[in-house]
Formats: sequence, structure tokens, C-alpha cells
Amino acid sequence: MPPSKNIENLLNIMATLRTPGTGCPWDLEQTFATIAPYTIEEAHEVADAIARADLGDLKDELGDLLLQVVFHARMAEEQAAFAFGDVVEAISQKMIRRHPHVFGERAGKLTPDEVKDAWHRIKAEEKAERAARDPDASGNDTGLLSSVKQGQPALARALQLQAKASTVGFDWNDPRAVLAKIREEADEIESALDERDQSQIAAETGDLLFAVVNLARHAGADPESALRQANIKFERRFGYIERTLAKRGRSLVQSNLDEMDSLWNEAKHHEQK
Repeated sequence: MPPSKNIENLLNIMATLRTPGTGCPWDLEQTFATIAPYTIEEAHEVADAIARADLGDLKDELGDLLLQVVFHARMAEEQAAFAFGDVVEAISQKMIRRHPHVFGERAGKLTPDEVKDAWHRIKAEEKAERAARDPDASGNDTGLLSSVKQGQPALARALQLQAKASTVGFDWNDPRAVLAKIREEADEIESALDERDQSQIAAETGDLLFAVVNLARHAGADPESALRQANIKFERRFGYIERTLAKRGRSLVQSNLDEMDSLWNEAKHHEQK
């Protein structure tokens, strides 16, 4: 089957892979649950390509992510639940519905603040409609934070929980107040370390991470992007340590912490210059 820019070709490839008897054994044994981790991984790979400003890699990673959508849609079609076309139609309807300032009668007539208010209002209306259609599925949780989706990475969910709480004034007004909270949480971790209470250490570490996310939000920095850049920086500086030791005819295991720390500071100095 030759490659093509037509989405129908990709749908046919997935259908072939999922055909019992002649398809791929690995693809055939997959379920929504087993594929879900790959879907999350591919989304992270897209974000990584963006962070590295590698558009060639971004093209490939977007293809991998699209394949995940096609995979899930194919499995749903096999269960007569929905097909890929239904997914496309649903998101098209949603985007048109949530952009009345573009597709509706008031096109081009809303201010940015009015657009934001309309977006939240329409989302609330959609949620109410879903609850009316299926009361059992909506559950009894109608609190302010119930709209923050489960199942997403903890870092992203922490950010959304904090942002949602801030809409009713449950928030700090000064980033320095958040910084003070971080120091408080660090002190509590130190106390837990003194007591050698592993469960308490884990709990206090979680509180510290939550507070750091809050600081990032107040500082106008996306915590996921900030951590990704920190990872890249760590890899770069550690690579400098490894390469420098290799030039000296030595390996990492032949070195010690003091020497590696000195080389780390050397790498940091070079970057700052």
C-alpha cells in the first residue's frame, strides 16, 4: 500500500493492521487501555520537538500523534461506537460553537475579554447539556474543581486546579508569598527527613512540587515547559562533564562528585559567557 497525503489511506492502513487473520498480531491485541500510554507519550514527544524548535521532527511526531487518534477511532468503529469521521465532525462542531465571534452573527465584534467570557460560558452550557442527557455519567460532583479533567499529567492538572481556584479569589496576589510557601514546604520536608517518615516525606515533597507549580503560574512561566528546558540544560551540562572526562582519558565511574561538580560549574560558566 503506497503512502499518500490522503487521510483515507492512513485509515485503510490501520484497518488492514487490525484485520483478524491477516493483520499485525501486536496491533490486533491492543485495546484503548493499552494504547493510552502511547498516546500520552506521543503528545509529550510533540511538545519536546516544539521545545527544541525542530520542525522536521515536529512533522514526524505530529504524524505519530495522528496515528494514535486513528488507532483509537478504529477500535471504536470495530465496536460500532463511532468512527474517525465522527471524531472530525464532533471537533468541528465544537470549534464552530465555541467561536461565535468568528463563525456567528457577532463575527469580529467581540473584545478579547468578551471572547474569554464567551468561551467559559459555552463550556459551562456544554457541561450542563451533557449532564441533562446522562445524569448518571455526570456524577454528583458539581464543585468548582470538577471541571478540571482527571487523567492528565499531574503537573498540568496542578496548574489547572490552581487557576480554577483563583477565579473565585482563592489565590495569592504576590509571587513572593508563594516563594515563602515554598520555603515553608522545604522546612516541612526537612522535618520529615529528620523523622525518617517515608510517607510523610513523599507527602511533603508533593506539597513542595504543588507550590513550585504555583510560583511558575504567578511568574507567568509554564511549569511543563520550564521543567522541559531544565531537563535539556541538565543533559547538556552533564554531557559536558562526560566529554571533558573522556578527553582526559577517564570515565564517569573513574571520577568523583567533587570533580564532576567542578566540571558542572565550568559548563555553567561557559553557558553564561
